[in-house]
Amino acid sequence: MIEAVTETTIRVRYGETDQMGHAYYANYFYWFEVARGAWLRDRGVTYKSIEEMGIMLPVVEAHAEYRGEVKYDDDVVVRIWLAEKRRASIQFKYEVLNHGKVVTTGYTWHVTMSREKRKAVSIPIFVNEFLERDPTVYERLH
Repeated sequence: MIEAVTETTIRVRYGETDQMGHAYYANYFYWFEVARGAWLRDRGVTYKSIEEMGIMLPVVEAHAEYRGEVKYDDDVVVRIWLAEKRRASIQFKYEVLNHGKVVTTGYTWHVTMSREKRKAVSIPIFVNEFLERDPTVYERLH
């Protein structure tokens, strides 16, 4: 399995902060989603193209640990990598860095699900193929 890391930079918007000026905790899961989209584009696919092939990747578990501050207008880097793959599920892990320091870690589990039947299925060959891709040989989709 290729464990190449994808990095995405996100500038914290005012509306993503709480009354204390810190990034609101739930927004980290949105940032994880943004990073997953970038991870896929690094491998030449998009969520939309996967869904058009009949597979969905719903999040079935999400976790985050907050270890440091993120405030309005900070540029944070979200790092993502494929950490584990099972018969019908995959796990991504994340790090959020602020000024080069890891301030949040987390993971999400996703089930490969048939769009038509709405049930879990074994990871299809075409999905497994892009999960194993080396992103250095693909032009990133925009």
